[in-house]
Amino acid sequence: MADFDYEIVNGRKIRARPTEWGQEVDENGYFHRQPNHFTTGFGEGKNPVEKGRYKLVWAKLCHWSNRASIVRELLGLEDAIGVNMVEHAPHEKNLGWEFVYDKDNVDPDLGIQFLSEAYYKADDDYTGRTTVPALIDVKTGKVVNNDYNWLTNYFEVDFKPFHKENAPDLYPVELRDEIDAMNAWLFDNINNGVYKCWFATTKEAYWDAYNAFYAGMDKLEERLENRRFLFGDYVTDSDVRLYVTLARLDIRYTLQLGHTKHPLFAYKNLWPYARDLYQIPAFKNNTYFKDFANPKGKEGALMETFNARFLDQIDFDKYWGAPHGRAHLSKDPGNKFLLEHGDAGIEHK
Repeated sequence: MADFDYEIVNGRKIRARPTEWGQEVDENGYFHRQPNHFTTGFGEGKNPVEKGRYKLVWAKLCHWSNRASIVRELLGLEDAIGVNMVEHAPHEKNLGWEFVYDKDNVDPDLGIQFLSEAYYKADDDYTGRTTVPALIDVKTGKVVNNDYNWLTNYFEVDFKPFHKENAPDLYPVELRDEIDAMNAWLFDNINNGVYKCWFATTKEAYWDAYNAFYAGMDKLEERLENRRFLFGDYVTDSDVRLYVTLARLDIRYTLQLGHTKHPLFAYKNLWPYARDLYQIPAFKNNTYFKDFANPKGKEGALMETFNARFLDQIDFDKYWGAPHGRAHLSKDPGNKFLLEHGDAGIEHK
């Protein structure tokens, strides 16, 4: 077993969380996000697809997990997959994600206070960061999947028997190769792009990431000039992945990007596109702007950000709920979703 640092909390021996800078930045200052550890999919011979078997753990600030919470609601999986939220709380050491919204900070179904407890129950030798999203098997108390690259696709395909009637088809069979390619591009240039800036330890690494991010934003701006969503008339899995970064851009990620070349509201297409998505209930219900703006809930600090200082005076819903004027780009302007039909299942690539 690896040598871990611990802190005792309420009689629990909890391992300290590794840092990104400690093991994910190379000798040239470039950030390389750790690989996902629990990547087994769902279905025959894998994790069983059963109603009520799993609980999705996610965090308001984490866009990697936010997209899973959005897709869960879009598909109507609330009764099939449980949910809980975590956050960091102050301790002597960094102990990672904690069930701070529950009584005594303990998840009532899992009986754990820290997400890491479910990680180490699944693999006691795990040495990476304990991350969200995490899908936990309620029967065993173990994390079975933390693969944000594919988790929403599993929800879209493998959990289809539990989708609500007339659920949206976010991952159409005929578009899957293109969606997979777009998702990989979004990860490298946009979703992970802001973190490449944040964790860079050399100017070269920082500016490479910074320039790649804004070049990617320019490509998306051009792509959305004549189409309502990334693949045309209907929302797909890729739109969810782009949205969660855009929603945090002006009020959270500017702190990580440093010099802001273009705020979201300056983009003629991306800004109304983001509002178009926000006005879908599942997107709105899972977007916590006040937490993005003031994540630690601090008041009266000497160096508060603009958003933190005027948080109670900012009507984010009014701002994001303003007319977007993009429906005319669609051949089916009254509908944002293509409804589900039969499909061939997902192959994990």
